[in-house]
Amino acid sequence: MDALIEQLKSLALTQAVPFLIKVVGGLVLWFVGRTLINGFRRVLNLGLQKRQLDATLIRYIESLFTGSLTILLLIAILGLMGVETTSFAALLAAAGIAIGTAWSGLLSNFAAGVFLLVLRPFRVGDEISAGGVTGLVQEIGLFATTLDTPDNLRISVGNSRLFGDNIVNFTHHPHRQVTIKVPLHHGGDVFGLMNALKERVSVVPEVLQQPGPSVGVAEFTALGPVLAVQVWAKPSMAGPVTGAVAHAVEEILLSAGYTVPAPTVQEPLAKAS
Repeated sequence: MDALIEQLKSLALTQAVPFLIKVVGGLVLWFVGRTLINGFRRVLNLGLQKRQLDATLIRYIESLFTGSLTILLLIAILGLMGVETTSFAALLAAAGIAIGTAWSGLLSNFAAGVFLLVLRPFRVGDEISAGGVTGLVQEIGLFATTLDTPDNLRISVGNSRLFGDNIVNFTHHPHRQVTIKVPLHHGGDVFGLMNALKERVSVVPEVLQQPGPSVGVAEFTALGPVLAVQVWAKPSMAGPVTGAVAHAVEEILLSAGYTVPAPTVQEPLAKAS
């Protein structure tokens, strides 16, 4: 029995204790490494902000920096634990090829993310419509772009889908046009109504005076002319301005006694007897 205890003690001293020391060293190295990585990331963030780089590009560089250093930290911990890092690196490369083949969609999203940052069709804070989603851009990540929709939903869309679709940027320019169409009957005082509409919509709150409002005939139909009331507003105020202008147009039409032309129904041709 004493011999067995001595063997166990010897085994603990030769195997268990060194292993526990390696585990403790690995944990310490992990926490110290993560602390240093976070510190370097903050320094990098401050340096990039001083250079006045775009917020999207700053986040992208931070993600690449943090991910690369974390992988190196894990390899260092494995080396401390006694794992052969050279064979691990070869295994990691082989796994990377296999994963890259299986996850080709992720790689395409990654490549599309790089092109989105280089070509800059939109930036963080822009309101866009692309990939079947309309919303405010919150983040352009390595593989997906995050948007907040007008009804306060957060949607992540793959970068390849965004890059491969038509991208409509609503906030790229400092002002945005709002158009309200007004169908009229033939025989009315079109010019008088045009002047009244222009005068009324020019005092609607948040309507820009430069470029100023305009009212013109957009098209002629069998029922009568169709007016186009066009105003300009800041992109963030396009929605409220649309509703306010529509309400102002309604006021003018009601005061002038106009009604919306009813659609005509074509009578069927008489059948030959």
